[in-house]
Amino acid sequence: MSTRRGALFLVPVSLGDTTCAHILPNEVQAIARRLRHFVVENAKTARSELKRLDHPGPLRDIDIQVLPEKDSSAALDALLAPTLQGHDIGLMSEAGCPAVADPGARLVARAHALGLEVRPLVGPSSILLALMASGLNGQSFAFNGYLPVADSERNGRIRQIEDESRRLQRTQIFIETPYRNERLFDALLANCRPTTRLCIARELTTDNEWVGSASIADWRMKPKPDLAKRPTLFLILAN
Repeated sequence: MSTRRGALFLVPVSLGDTTCAHILPNEVQAIARRLRHFVVENAKTARSELKRLDHPGPLRDIDIQVLPEKDSSAALDALLAPTLQGHDIGLMSEAGCPAVADPGARLVARAHALGLEVRPLVGPSSILLALMASGLNGQSFAFNGYLPVADSERNGRIRQIEDESRRLQRTQIFIETPYRNERLFDALLANCRPTTRLCIARELTTDNEWVGSASIADWRMKPKPDLAKRPTLFLILAN
């Protein structure tokens, strides 16, 4: 008789300080509460999320392992070791869905290589929420992560992805470190064509959520949105 092997559950995390009950389905919350082993991007963030989830176990008794910066096969196998004793594991990032614009994909790939069951759980993805609210093309889109920090490299990258957006009619999505949001906004207004549409999605799912979508020409006429130190996604679609 074969011994049951545990599964890897991809546990989504709220995008801000929003109560989990408003963001995660009841079934997802129930699964997260029964897990006793977690692999996480940040231990402190994970403990805060488990507290918001009203996890019934004492947090000091929960096995929380942090994803290594250099995830060798041996390191990944060690993280997945509890599954060999029949324990399920939860993978959590700092916010949103693990392995989507966040670390964790290599752990998921290693779980597949070992023949483990992988279970994605429903939760908030700021990328998809922003796309849904943008009014831009949801049939073809690309997530570009962070743009370069240096002004000349960033401006060149903006023009490059705008050109690709125009040629392919593809929505381009990207993010910035919150304290550099305003610099990126100014760079977009300076480098994009007037007819290109720009959507800004700020602090999604929180009490301060705000989404604006307009042409570059219109954004140049508006007061600047308050983006300083606020988690924000930027989306453009050129025509």
